[in-house]
Amino acid sequence: MKYFTAFLLLVALGSPALAQQDPLYAQYINNPILLNPAYAGLNNNFNANVTYRNQWGGFDGNPVTFNFNSHVSLVDNKVGAGLLISQDKLGIIKNTEIQAAFSYKLPLDESRTFSFGMQAGFVNFRANYNDLNIPDADRDDIAFSANENLSKPNLGAGIILKGEKYLLGASVPRLLSTTITTSSTGQQFELYKQHFYFFGSYVMFLNENIRLKPSALIRAVGGSPISMDLNFNFNFNEKLTAGIFTRNFAAYGLQLQAKLGNNIRLGYIFELPTGNSVGTRFLTHEVLLGTTVPVFDYHDRSISTF
Repeated sequence: MKYFTAFLLLVALGSPALAQQDPLYAQYINNPILLNPAYAGLNNNFNANVTYRNQWGGFDGNPVTFNFNSHVSLVDNKVGAGLLISQDKLGIIKNTEIQAAFSYKLPLDESRTFSFGMQAGFVNFRANYNDLNIPDADRDDIAFSANENLSKPNLGAGIILKGEKYLLGASVPRLLSTTITTSSTGQQFELYKQHFYFFGSYVMFLNENIRLKPSALIRAVGGSPISMDLNFNFNFNEKLTAGIFTRNFAAYGLQLQAKLGNNIRLGYIFELPTGNSVGTRFLTHEVLLGTTVPVFDYHDRSISTF
């Protein structure tokens, strides 16, 4: 039945289980603006990235996420601005977001910068019951009588401390918890909860050609267990990055990223759940295509570690 298995996991539209989580991204450390608006323009260049994530491929109604973001450093590298567009789909549920990001960068000394960022936009939520293969006995159920389509505003904030060899950040992409009323049953439920992110990364130069970049990400959501990602990446001659990562020691993956020409990056993630996680028979793939280009005279032409 089309999407019916995924729908059963959600139980019912009025259930708290339907409260949406932020999309997962395994390549967050290569594209931090996904989680933190303070990264907008922080590398003192123009950046554009496209990310596609297919989670638990082969599972009926599996999560699929698409994201486009672009950000640039402006006003002699004093501020940054960016745009994020994303779509996250799970079964009959589709969330679309458009966010504008702004950051103010405060140099602390020659090697350290503190950045504060804000983002604002809207989130559109849709539930299309027409995609469900509902048994005849349940077709008159009021819970399936009307599709859902509504939009809500969003605000987010974040801070980042960037050094020559490290990056530390904290953010709340959704400052506004969102409660909606379903058109079919009149029930109210919390659609989005605040997500708190804390991440850090450090670069170790093993020799002039190889560097190791370990990183960690902590997610905290009210009413849910704390989640942690651990990444270990090796960069070779500024051309190829290869590494491993784990999420809660329940899913493991491999990460590859290649530099194509001077300004293009192509990244790929292969993620394999273990017996302790949902969807153990289904693999996850994530692809990132990005570019970093200096477009103004005051942009940085040197290679940045972050």
